Amino acid sequence: MKKILSIDGGGIRGLIPALVLAEIEARTGRAIADCFDLIAGTSTGGILALGFAKDDGNGKPQYSAGDLAGIYQSRGREIFARSLWKGASSVGGLMDERYSHKGLEKVLEEYFGDDELGSGLTRTLIASYDIQNREPLFLKSWREEHRSVPMKHAARATSAAPTYFEPALVPVGGATRALIDGGVFINSPAVSAYAEARKIFRGEEDFLVLSLGTGQLIRPIPFAEARDWGKAGWLAPLLSCMFDGVSDAADYQMRMLAGENYIRLQTDLSIASDDMDNATRGNIENLKAEAKKLIRTHKTEIETLCRLLES
Repeated sequence: MKKILSIDGGGIRGLIPALVLAEIEARTGRAIADCFDLIAGTSTGGILALGFAKDDGNGKPQYSAGDLAGIYQSRGREIFARSLWKGASSVGGLMDERYSHKGLEKVLEEYFGDDELGSGLTRTLIASYDIQNREPLFLKSWREEHRSVPMKHAARATSAAPTYFEPALVPVGGATRALIDGGVFINSPAVSAYAEARKIFRGEEDFLVLSLGTGQLIRPIPFAEARDWGKAGWLAPLLSCMFDGVSDAADYQMRMLAGENYIRLQTDLSIASDDMDNATRGNIENLKAEAKKLIRTHKTEIETLCRLLES
């Protein structure tokens, strides 16, 4: 049986799947890279996917899930740092991106260095969108023209959420591509990962797909408010609707395609903020509480999953 891991986008809410995967590592005694044959991610999920695949130089994973959870707990405020000038000049993301890319790029440099996609310990599939060529671009670690792309550049591209960070210019296969967050078209890459796995592992009949969410949005958008919104009013809510809606659609499609061999671990955001950039200490604690709630609520599924991963 080939095993696939898919991790949604969601900014700072990536702490939730990171902590769930830390629980899985603790229960199985195995690194995530050793548990899965393909790891796919969008945005914050892409950063996690690359982190799990990174080689320590001795053929072992450099980071545990707990290590990667530290990005959100200790570096989140650095990534989503905004000066008073940036806050005023961007007008809340209407006139310019909300955040400088420098904090994000500093963290990615520290975690990934000069390691390339092709050096990963397991196959990775990273979702982005090319705004110049107007097409999706999946960076595939096993594809020849993608192997030399630095992990830090792939991570920067997949996390370049519109209005939050400026697009990333990434050399890919001899051309420079202008890339943004893959969440604009596929916030949950589970279906694409499943399709790629069936192509990579031709002849294989059994596939296990684990899809991890970053929290289900439950905050309503009142009709009385939305009815008079124009472009400015709809900007942030529209992005959240897009990211949330495509994840739900992928969940439905995977249940039809893979049936019992598909496991989706997701939780309603009843405690933490659903904002992608809320890196306050209080919200970090709330996100940790959401992860604990998810693990408790999905106890049976996690136990079953760990047995399958150990086999």
